[in-house]
Amino acid sequence: MKPQVLQLDIQGTPQAWISLEQAASQYATNSVVWEDGAGPLATMRGGFNVARGVQSQIEISPIIALKGCAKVNLFDNVPSCTRRKLFARDRNVCAYCGQRFREQDLTCEHIIPESRGGEFSFMNLVSACKLCNSVKSARTPEEAGMPLIYLPYVPSLWEDFLLEGRNIRADVHIWLASRLPKDSRLN
Repeated sequence: MKPQVLQLDIQGTPQAWISLEQAASQYATNSVVWEDGAGPLATMRGGFNVARGVQSQIEISPIIALKGCAKVNLFDNVPSCTRRKLFARDRNVCAYCGQRFREQDLTCEHIIPESRGGEFSFMNLVSACKLCNSVKSARTPEEAGMPLIYLPYVPSLWEDFLLEGRNIRADVHIWLASRLPKDSRLN
């Protein structure tokens, strides 16, 4: 997997995960105002300057803040719910038996069953092992006599960026984690 760069607005609010090529474009257009991270993520090399005899290069930091104001207020956006992000939010722990499982051994369990209009959303989904999911079946936790050992929640903006990012470097993870709410499960 290719490394990703965390793009921020000038105030330090996450905006997107971008590719190295997109980041290089921001550097080339002098749009990067400040950067953070424990050293460069990558060095992109270009052509040679014949007069000076040197090759052009851009060192890309893992976190970059761009000029201008954010196009979208991300605090108004509800994070999208995906299988991968749900399991990461719940730390691969079954909401019924409390055991930790591999991703492939978990299911997205609807608290209010899908057959009764339950939505595929962070507030109606928990991670469940296949056995607990089949025992609960198309019933609510109360009807099945299977109380939840933790409650679902919608991840904050900072949590969503941690859940969404792939191949996050340790320094970027620490940077994002330092901004998590105190009661976050991702702490």
